[in-house]
Amino acid sequence: MRGADLEVERLGNGPPVLFIPGSVVEASLTWRRQRDLSRDWTLIFPNRPGFGASPPLPRNDFETEAPLFAELLGDGAHLVGHSYGAVIALHVAALRPEAVLSLTVSEPGTLQLAGTPEAAEMMANGERLYGAADSITPLDFVRMFRFGANSARETPSELPESLRRGAELAMRERPAWEGKVPLDRIAAGGIPALVVSGGHSRVFDSVCDRLAQALGAERATIEGKGHSVPEAGDPYNQLLEHFLTSHESIR
Repeated sequence: MRGADLEVERLGNGPPVLFIPGSVVEASLTWRRQRDLSRDWTLIFPNRPGFGASPPLPRNDFETEAPLFAELLGDGAHLVGHSYGAVIALHVAALRPEAVLSLTVSEPGTLQLAGTPEAAEMMANGERLYGAADSITPLDFVRMFRFGANSARETPSELPESLRRGAELAMRERPAWEGKVPLDRIAAGGIPALVVSGGHSRVFDSVCDRLAQALGAERATIEGKGHSVPEAGDPYNQLLEHFLTSHESIR
């Protein structure tokens, strides 16, 4: 598969910003409150493999997907990722640091970075959920997945087709906390970075604190939407746009 095979929506004019969505839902829902940024930026919204019209992989995996999104950077773009998409974005930045104008990640699922008992418990619960995927329904999986992450998204009693499909993809994807995050390579690339948490979880706060420290990144918290930080809308957009603007002419 190539990056060109992914379904991509492009919106607006201006410097390019590549947005990578997380698990369960398509890009159009993850980033629905960011569309107004198209006034001053070219927004690039790809669907991950298996979502929307993007062809599926045998199994979604942040390391396998990263080269696809790295292609979409073109000659250079700002890079934004949320949740599982933030994990992908970290690997993209390590693959093509010269093409990443800036890096913004919110609540990445790299729980192993926290190094706390609470994070170990969260990962253990996640392993149990993934281990039960063959014996529970997609609806039950989504409910427990969102509860564990403290997502602000509501889950209907009957899943629409797009959400059912996203749940099935998430049920077999590689857990976000596996593998080694290429922090040294990202830091060596000198990429301006911003790390954002939702202020709802000591685990995610610890992950974001340690990530920001390792990357020499700016650190921010946007409360009110739990794990679903981009759903905050204006506060998130204002923070993101200020960061993008401040680093637009650096590289």
